[in-house]
Amino acid sequence: MTTIERWSQTAQPALPPLRITMLGLRGFPNVQGGVENHAQNLSFRLAELGCDVEVIVRSPYVPSKSSRTWRNVSLVRIWSPRVKGVEAFLHTLLGVLRAGWTRPDILHIHAVGPALLTPLGRALGLRVVVTHHVLNYENEKWGPFARSILRLGESVGMIFANGRIAVSQDLADHIKDTYQVPVRVIPNGIGAPLKVQSTSTLQAFGLTRNRYALTVARIDEQKRQLDVIEAFRRARPMGWKLALVGGADYSSEYARAVAQAAKKTDGVVLLGHQTGEALAELYTNAGVFVLPSSHEGQPIAVLESISYGCPVILSDIPAHREIGASNAEFVKTGDIAGLADRLAAIVHAQPGQRLDETERARLMQVHDWRRIAQQTLDVYRAAL
Repeated sequence: MTTIERWSQTAQPALPPLRITMLGLRGFPNVQGGVENHAQNLSFRLAELGCDVEVIVRSPYVPSKSSRTWRNVSLVRIWSPRVKGVEAFLHTLLGVLRAGWTRPDILHIHAVGPALLTPLGRALGLRVVVTHHVLNYENEKWGPFARSILRLGESVGMIFANGRIAVSQDLADHIKDTYQVPVRVIPNGIGAPLKVQSTSTLQAFGLTRNRYALTVARIDEQKRQLDVIEAFRRARPMGWKLALVGGADYSSEYARAVAQAAKKTDGVVLLGHQTGEALAELYTNAGVFVLPSSHEGQPIAVLESISYGCPVILSDIPAHREIGASNAEFVKTGDIAGLADRLAAIVHAQPGQRLDETERARLMQVHDWRRIAQQTLDVYRAAL
């Protein structure tokens, strides 16, 4: 580096830290959900970059006695009812009003449901960035009215935001084609795989190393756990089990159907929500990872499973194709017979291909949270 270059760098005035408020998620740490996982990791990395970050969380998901800070991120607990279709709107409304009082540099709203309040944020004089995570209105659990509200949230969020982020190219193309507005593609991230030697979680649930299929997702129609259970039953994998990690957000008919199907099907184990070393242990020792979702934005669970080298069987949707894992096998959404055939091939005769180190390194680079935080900070600066 020349003397002039050194002088140029040191002569630049230091930019003041940005004050960021995040909104639209249930809470963290360790609250189930892709948006929650995303916000937890992104906020921590933004704080590392010098931002002053606060995250507004929902009271039912973060105990009142929990810490008010997490890794230099402020957690602001605001009341919300735990009622499907109501809690997100009320909590976001209160959060936007609070942001109108505290005046952050950026109000960062996650997901199209909470994005319904973007115009209110703008009316209060706030700079608003919206991250589009998934086409929520395509989820089978929502009725016509809820779907119309979610579509409206997407529309006003994309039109009124000062900055827009999509977690996949497919989502970005949809936004550009539908609303003719600019959008930045910033993918979901993953951390480095944890190296675990313990098998205590496997022992607790009666699992054997490399002899179980793993699904990690909330119990929800979109994730199609009933398809996985039925495919597993048809495949008849001798000595194998199916481990379903995840819980239901609310008591629902679908959650009850999954619990009943698991109870009736030999070898199916419901593990509930798992995090940290327990989840790492499950990824490390899985024989195959399966996710036959009807739609996704960019599923972090798939990225995590691939980072551990797991062979994967996925529904053939753009979000899964876009990840670009060479060891992925694709099955048409809802094709239970095809899913059963792929499971049978892996467990009976053809061990799944584990991703090599070169491709895993490429995946880790693209989905590195530090890189993602810097790209997000660029969007904030542009929005200002």
